[in-house]
Amino acid sequence: MNKLITVFKIPELRLKIGITLLFLCIYRIGFHVPLPFINQEEMVKQSMQQGALGQILSYISVFSGGNFSQSTIFGLGIMPYISASIIFQLMAEMYAPLQKLKKEGASGQKKINEYTRYATVLVCVVQAFMWVQHIMRPKPSGLGLAIPGYEGLWYILAAVLTMTAGTIFLMWLGEQIDEYGIGNGISLIIMAGIISRIPQATSLLLIDPATNRIKDSILTLGGGSSGHDVGFEKLLVLVCLFVGVVMAIVAITNGQRKIPTQSAKHVRGRRVFGGTRQYLPLRVNQAGVMPVIFASSLLMLPYFAFTWLHGVTQQNWAGFVADAFLRMGYTYNLFYIALIYFFCYFWTAITFNPKDMADNLKDYGSFIPGYRPGKRTADYLERVLMRITFVGAAFLAIVAIIPSVITSSLEVNYLVAQFYGGTGLLIVVSVALDLVQKINSHLVMRNYPGLTDS
Repeated sequence: MNKLITVFKIPELRLKIGITLLFLCIYRIGFHVPLPFINQEEMVKQSMQQGALGQILSYISVFSGGNFSQSTIFGLGIMPYISASIIFQLMAEMYAPLQKLKKEGASGQKKINEYTRYATVLVCVVQAFMWVQHIMRPKPSGLGLAIPGYEGLWYILAAVLTMTAGTIFLMWLGEQIDEYGIGNGISLIIMAGIISRIPQATSLLLIDPATNRIKDSILTLGGGSSGHDVGFEKLLVLVCLFVGVVMAIVAITNGQRKIPTQSAKHVRGRRVFGGTRQYLPLRVNQAGVMPVIFASSLLMLPYFAFTWLHGVTQQNWAGFVADAFLRMGYTYNLFYIALIYFFCYFWTAITFNPKDMADNLKDYGSFIPGYRPGKRTADYLERVLMRITFVGAAFLAIVAIIPSVITSSLEVNYLVAQFYGGTGLLIVVSVALDLVQKINSHLVMRNYPGLTDS
């Protein structure tokens, strides 16, 4: 408690935290501002009846910080910006002009960020137009979700521009948090969107919607008469799982493989410089949460593709494949794990270059004991990185499939499972650890003990 009080004693840090909270409050207000020309009551009814599609849209909202179920002005969330950033980050490793810009330092990165913003607008317009077309298209009942009289092209364009402006405003909010607040703005927006859904997940788990009271089955072993009721033992398992996953995420996120390095000795006159022993830290989870986001986003495509194919061709096998991905069972989890491993190695190869690291060690007069500078050092770093990446990918795969296992084995609502173990919890804990590290840096700079110091 004394350390938290110390945080607010520092005027600059107190101002940064206040600005960050203010911008997050603005995001939460806009999160509930509805899109114009849309019948929100009918939108809520249909989202509750969508079943699998509603579950998928809710899953997308977890990563984007948006609100698809009610089609608000922040409905697209920040995902278009993330998508554009990932595209340009990958292109900067493979496209020569962008490689040249990246090597120019801050000025080149500023130019790449400018291109990223332009690409974000383009992605927003495409996604918003597809979504608005979907919700305004006449449903089996004969009516779309647009208010009667507002179905024309001009109203569609107005809705598209509104959703695009909402995402661009979120992007601007994130940049303002980066500059004037504390922490990574985009990550904090996603984290705030995930945390805001935890009360809803808790109410689904504990509250009986008919009586608006705590379920009687919670206090009894075995639950109630329905197999879907959550009994005391299921609740205890969920609590233990939550604590265990949080502890595992903290351990793996902070886990490092420290490679000893030795600097060469330099004799100048009567004094000897260098010769110190240091460590080169390699993170166990080098790729972070990006492989999970990539894999989960890619696995949404088979359901939509085979559902469309089944509707067009009436082939039973297409419906069977779509249903396999819909139920998130064995087939889904198998592909999920394979894609997580693939993207872990892919993302690590993109973001970490052993050859560049070996060259940097050589330029600074350092070396790894037992390995010659240059190619031998690069090969050793690559071999170590491949081994620890395998462990990091295994951890991400286990965490990612926990919601599916909980849903199928404990018969718990998937909306509950994905927040109390799984990707959502992984993102929240990772962003929280990054935020604590940034606060610690401000405290240590002013000779205060950090929040995590004993």
